[in-house]
Amino acid sequence: MTRKSNYLYAAAAVAAVLIGSSIIYSLHGSSALVVAQGDNISVYYTGTLSNGTVFSSNVGGQPLNFTVGSGQVIMGFDNGVIGMSINQTKTITIPASEAYGEANPALVVTVPISAFGNHTVYKGMTVVENYSGQQREGTVTSLNSSDATVDFNPPLAGQALTFTIKVVSIRRS
Repeated sequence: MTRKSNYLYAAAAVAAVLIGSSIIYSLHGSSALVVAQGDNISVYYTGTLSNGTVFSSNVGGQPLNFTVGSGQVIMGFDNGVIGMSINQTKTITIPASEAYGEANPALVVTVPISAFGNHTVYKGMTVVENYSGQQREGTVTSLNSSDATVDFNPPLAGQALTFTIKVVSIRRS
């Protein structure tokens, strides 16, 4: 082997070892940091529904900061950023099962309007109740003269979500 091929072989071996620790070095000596579990990252994102409706975006505002794999964001978002590099933009579609879950029919309940006391009940109203020692929010989805239907599912439950994500910083702990 020539001296040059020995150098390339050694550099490739070093790169293979470093890839296992989530730092990738090219054979030319420059580094490209990619997102891995446990990294604290900052991203800009726009979230859309399947019909194109934007439900959330921080573009033009402050980046979202979170630790990958910590459960601070939905699972599909966490998984979607792994392997991205700084300034990379990527569009991912997350199934409901990796977002807010499927809509649970058991979380849609009928409540007598009398249970609201003196409050005026209307469609779209947010209802807060204590359930098993925790507060949960629901939305009145329909009502008639005697009852209101309240949906305690998360508003985005049952929906696939599409995110366009741009990583703006990666910090290792």
